[in-house]
Amino acid sequence: MTDLGADKVLRRPAGAFARLMQRKLAVFGLVLIALVVGGAVFAPLIAPFDPNDQMFDGLTLEGAPMPPGGQFLMGTDLLGRDLFSRLLYGAQTSLIIGVVANGLALVIGTLVGITAGFFRGWIGAILMRFTDLMMAFPALLLAICLAAIFQPSLWIVALVIALVNWVQTARVIFTETSSLATRDFIAAERTLGASTSRILFRHILPHLLPTIIVWGTLGISTTVLLEATLSFLGIGVQPPTPSWGNIIFENQTYFQSAPWLVFIPGAAIILLALAFNLVGDALRDVLDPTQRGRD
Repeated sequence: MTDLGADKVLRRPAGAFARLMQRKLAVFGLVLIALVVGGAVFAPLIAPFDPNDQMFDGLTLEGAPMPPGGQFLMGTDLLGRDLFSRLLYGAQTSLIIGVVANGLALVIGTLVGITAGFFRGWIGAILMRFTDLMMAFPALLLAICLAAIFQPSLWIVALVIALVNWVQTARVIFTETSSLATRDFIAAERTLGASTSRILFRHILPHLLPTIIVWGTLGISTTVLLEATLSFLGIGVQPPTPSWGNIIFENQTYFQSAPWLVFIPGAAIILLALAFNLVGDALRDVLDPTQRGRD
């Protein structure tokens, strides 16, 4: 990819968006994301009940959750709270953690990867060996250990996930930066006396933006799944704050008698992760110049 190629990617967002909208799966993913974001943003207006209200008529005479229908669109949970309302507010939790944690992981991974790939030598060796060490630990196990050390909360969970997920981004950015640093136009800039900051921000970073955008999109799905897993295990976002993972955790004992309490939030998690994956895959094809003309 030439320097001119990077400028085209940066200067023609409308063209990239048009190509993206030609892909049916990407459009489907964008629609799903828009629905979830809209539901989360307008949850106070859409939700028929407070997500933490334990309603007197929210349980059957036997004390079991109410099935979907009537005033409870998706039924109620084991405490008589409206499931639809808790899903809407749970979407806020998932999206906040997805954006914050993934954004922080993206920043850390980009800084580590671009520093190691550009300077190389002992600096690059130390940074990448540390990255390899972090990759050697299973992400879920590491996240569980970190979450157990700190008091779980919304922001602590976001920080824990960021500290786990930056390594893949760092490895990808390092590989691309190492290749770019040896290109002729970078050598020419060095010969002309360009400063390190100019080379990094004017020539290296613009070439990395498509990769950063793609990994940023794909990473949100991973973050949402990891947050749901931690919450399901009881070490993520703590009740009564609703999250899709802890909704499943709280109601798992009713899996057979009230399966909607597990199936509906589980389906929401899967669909949101799928949506970001579909958009991320499409962005990779749209922003990768080697794919142009192959559609």
